[in-house]
Amino acid sequence: MKQLEGKVILITGALGMLGRSAVTMFLERGAKVAASDLLSIEAFPELKKTAESYGSDRFLFAESDACSESQVKEWVDRVEAHFGRLDGVYHNCYVHVRKPTLELALDEWEATIRGTLTSTFLINKYTLQAMIKSGGGSIVNTSSILGHIPQTNCLAYGAAKAGVSQMTRVIAIDYAKHGVRANALVPGDFNTEEAWQRMPEQTQQFIKDSTLLGRTGKPEEINEVGAFLLSDASSYVTGSLYTVDGGYRI
Repeated sequence: MKQLEGKVILITGALGMLGRSAVTMFLERGAKVAASDLLSIEAFPELKKTAESYGSDRFLFAESDACSESQVKEWVDRVEAHFGRLDGVYHNCYVHVRKPTLELALDEWEATIRGTLTSTFLINKYTLQAMIKSGGGSIVNTSSILGHIPQTNCLAYGAAKAGVSQMTRVIAIDYAKHGVRANALVPGDFNTEEAWQRMPEQTQQFIKDSTLLGRTGKPEEINEVGAFLLSDASSYVTGSLYTVDGGYRI
């Protein structure tokens, strides 16, 4: 039996680097995937072709704004109607404005909090309702090491990601009695091999010097942990923060 066989998993930020890898991985592992993003899947023809080859009984996509309560509710309702249940959510939405505090405008602060933290609240709220009706499930939110280790020019993003981690643990406490588990991934730097090769040598060297493994992570390495947390193999895991950073925090 495949790792995610038959599970209905909702993936947000599905057209980002992490999301695209997750869509393919989870489908390969037997999941029924409901993927959403602000962008159109038409901009990613290879992913579209691969995902749609599984058929409409395995893959559903929507352009949906995770910061809009009405759109989130409508999307979750559609997923329930299409697949009949919801077993898990893999939430990957964020906004990252990197500026010194004195140069950070209020609208940039609010956009970061809304795109990163408010989106997590809305997605968690409405998928929770669906999973409780299904008899339980698993929430996996993507936080960041920048929510736990301060870094220059990351005030809004760091605060938002710290909030994601804390929100996840509170949900774990509140909804364990309903059979819902909630955990967060705390990734460090990650990128594709092609993007790594395009990085300036100085940036590559900084990452090598900052991590025990001497390299950036790969999207699939982050998603391996996400897949574990969405699977039955993690049935005794909740309220945890899983650091996947190549040893950056040590």
